[in-house]
Amino acid sequence: MAAIMRKDGTRPFVTFVLGELALAIPMDEVLEVLRPPEVVRVPLGPASLEGLARRRGVVLPVIGLRRILGLDGPDGDGADGDGADRGSRLLVVRHRGQPVGLLVDRMTGLSSVGDERIAAVDEAAGADIDGAFLAGVIRASAEQAGALILDTGPVIERQFADLGRVGGGGLALGEAPRPASPAGEVVDEERLVVFDVAGQDFALPVAAVQEIVGFPDTVTRVPRARAHLLGVTSLRDTLLPLVGLRELFQLAEGGEDGCGARVVVVRTPEGLVGVVVDGVREILRISRGRIDPVPALLAREAEFEDVAGIARADGGRLISVLSADRLFRHGAALGTGARGVGMERKDGERKDGAATVRTEAFVVFRLAGAEYGLPVAAVQEVLRRPDAPTPLPNAPDFVRGVMPLRGGVLPLIDQRRLLRLPAGGEGAQARVVVIAAGAARAGLLVDGMTGIVNVPVDRIDAAPVVSQAQSRLIRRVAALDDASLGQGAAAEGRRMILLMDPQELLDMDQLTALLAVA
Repeated sequence: MAAIMRKDGTRPFVTFVLGELALAIPMDEVLEVLRPPEVVRVPLGPASLEGLARRRGVVLPVIGLRRILGLDGPDGDGADGDGADRGSRLLVVRHRGQPVGLLVDRMTGLSSVGDERIAAVDEAAGADIDGAFLAGVIRASAEQAGALILDTGPVIERQFADLGRVGGGGLALGEAPRPASPAGEVVDEERLVVFDVAGQDFALPVAAVQEIVGFPDTVTRVPRARAHLLGVTSLRDTLLPLVGLRELFQLAEGGEDGCGARVVVVRTPEGLVGVVVDGVREILRISRGRIDPVPALLAREAEFEDVAGIARADGGRLISVLSADRLFRHGAALGTGARGVGMERKDGERKDGAATVRTEAFVVFRLAGAEYGLPVAAVQEVLRRPDAPTPLPNAPDFVRGVMPLRGGVLPLIDQRRLLRLPAGGEGAQARVVVIAAGAARAGLLVDGMTGIVNVPVDRIDAAPVVSQAQSRLIRRVAALDDASLGQGAAAEGRRMILLMDPQELLDMDQLTALLAVA
C-alpha cells in the first residue's frame, strides 16, 4: 500500500462507513469528497453504475460502492438510495488517470495513522468483504477506531475492466475536443476542507489539516479563559487546545458539545489546535482563480484578519477560507456578515466577447427520462410513431418491425430494447427518428423529441467506457448550460445529453453481436 508519509511518521487517510463496515482510503488517492451529485443514467453498464456526473468540465462515472462490494443496503436489496441520504458522500479517486466517483454511506473524517497501526490484509480474515479488495488494515487504538484499507483499483476493475481505456471513438475520458492548452499544463487548484458553523460554510486548506475527529468525551476547561477557548483535551498523548468557531466568530448559539460536533485538527505556527465545528461537509477542489481576496474595504478591519479569501463554489455558494496562520491570533469576531461578503457577484459568469464559439448540431430525443442526441446530418426526418408496425420474422429482439416509407420499408429499432431500458414510451409524444448513411436507413423508436440543440465543442466529452456495447453506441457526452437549473447547475453543465453513433445504429449484425455479450 502506497501512501504519503508525513514528517511525523504518520500516513493520512480518508475514513468512511458502509453500513457497519469502517473503511479507509489513503488521502493522496482521494481528489475530493462531495455531496452526491445528480447523475444521468447510462444504459448497457454494470449494475453498480449509478450514472454519469460532470465535474470540472470532465464527465465521471458514479459507482455505488455498496453494490460493487456486494453489501446489502438499508432496505436489504443493496441499493445506495441514489444519494438520497443526506449523510452520503461521493469520494472522487483516480483510476488509470481518470476520475471516478465512489458513493459511500457517510464520511467519518481524516485520520493520521502511524506505521505501527497498519497491518497486513491477513488480519482482516472474517470481514464481510473480499480480501482482494483490501490493501491492509488499520488497527484500532484507545483513541481511534480501526478500519479496512480499501484498494480502489481491484474494486473498480471487478465490474469496470474497460473503464478509462480508449473506446471505439479513439478518446478516453476527458479527452474530448476542447480549447488547446499547453502540454503538461498544471491546473492551479486548492483543496479545501469545508465545514459548517451555524449554517454557514467555512474552509481550511487540506494541507493545514492534520485530521478530523469526533468531539472528545473529556474536555478540561481553562479558568478565566475567553469564550472561544473551550479547553484542552488529549490526542495521542499530546495536549490539544480546543477553539470553538461559533464562539470565536460570535455566531448564533447552538451546536452543543458532542451533538454531532467535529474537531478539525489544524497545524499552526504555534502547534496543533483543535477547531470545533458543527459538521464537516466535503473536501472541495477549486481553482485558485475562484478564491477572491477579502474586499479591500473589509480587509482593513481587524475582524477580517482570520479570513484568507472568499471561495466562489458551485450553486452560488460563498465559502470563507480561513488562514491557519492567522486564525488564532486574536478573539475578534467575524460577525454574521461573513457569508454575505460579495453576494452580489454571480458565480459562473463568463465573458466570451466577440469570439466565435464552434458548435455541433444534434437532434435530441428522450428515452426513459434521459436525453440522447444524433448529429443533424445523420437524421433525415422525424415521423409519428405507427400504431402497428409489421413484424419482421427472425429479426433481433430490438427490431420492432417495419413500416412503409415512400415506396420502401423502414426497419424500426426499439431504442428501449436496444439499450436494455424498461418498457414504455408509447404515448402521444412518441416519435420515429429516421437516420441514414449511404443506402442504409432505419427508424429509431423514441419517447419524444427535445429538438435541435447546438452544443459548443468545449462542452463535449468522451463518454467513460463502462462496457463494450455502451462504448460503441454512446461515445460522447454533451453538458449544457441550462438557465432553468440555476447558475450553479449551469456552470457545472448538469444537463447532459448522451451522444449516439449513427453508423453503429445502422449496423444490425454488429448490434446483435454487441448485445449478445452485454
